[in-house]
Amino acid sequence: MDKICIEELKIFAHHGVFEHENINGQNFYVNAVLYVDTEKAGISDDLEESVDYSKVCDLIYKVMTENTYKLIETAAQKIAEAILLKFSLVKSVDIEVNKPEAPIDMEFRKLSVKVHRGWHDVLVAVGSNIGDSHTFIENGIKALEESVYNKDVRRSKLIVTKPYGYTDQPDFLNGAVRLKTMLSPHGLLDLLHDIEAKADRKRKIHWGPRTLDLDIIFYDHEIIDDEDLTIPHADMHNRSFVLIPAAELMPAYRHPLLGLTVKELLERLEK
Repeated sequence: MDKICIEELKIFAHHGVFEHENINGQNFYVNAVLYVDTEKAGISDDLEESVDYSKVCDLIYKVMTENTYKLIETAAQKIAEAILLKFSLVKSVDIEVNKPEAPIDMEFRKLSVKVHRGWHDVLVAVGSNIGDSHTFIENGIKALEESVYNKDVRRSKLIVTKPYGYTDQPDFLNGAVRLKTMLSPHGLLDLLHDIEAKADRKRKIHWGPRTLDLDIIFYDHEIIDDEDLTIPHADMHNRSFVLIPAAELMPAYRHPLLGLTVKELLERLEK
């Protein structure tokens, strides 16, 4: 991926844990690397095919000067968010906020925070079998759409399916959502748990009834397996209520472990 680089953009702003930093202010230097496909711009010589770096600099200045943050970690995060949300051609960004006048009673060469943020292709399974399932699912998808961290939210049709695993419960209403998110896998998991909690989701019985169930099925082509999260979802290839909506939204996506496309996984399960 091509890069547009901005180095040592000097900005006087008011960020810091201490009150005198917020009142008096100090100099900060911001470095930004924007990952952009510049081929069309290079061929056409048309700025509309690329990103106007002067506007990026203006946006960084605005984020740094119109807000006061205790942490430069937050400043870096907010700059990254603003760029990704404002400039659709930017796939990801590296942001470094350097604080040369940091209140440290020792000599140091440099103190900065660097973050990398970008858009990630995600599939989330949705399901419900308690109460007004249509409303629970609709509200859950709406919350994903309204989150500043997501964009390009697409939804599948909803299907009625028999319960899986624990069968002594009502039928489910199932579907899936494909979206772009700038959240990390665990950050997205936290968001999904928060949305579920607002739907009064209870976790009493494994595979039991629930008002709203939101599961990360795919996250780019990453493979994650820890005590909190498994991606791809460990049992998704055995679940038609996951594969049918998934095949509607991303039939050609190839499972990073099994090596088959979603369409092929569904066809194999149906056989």
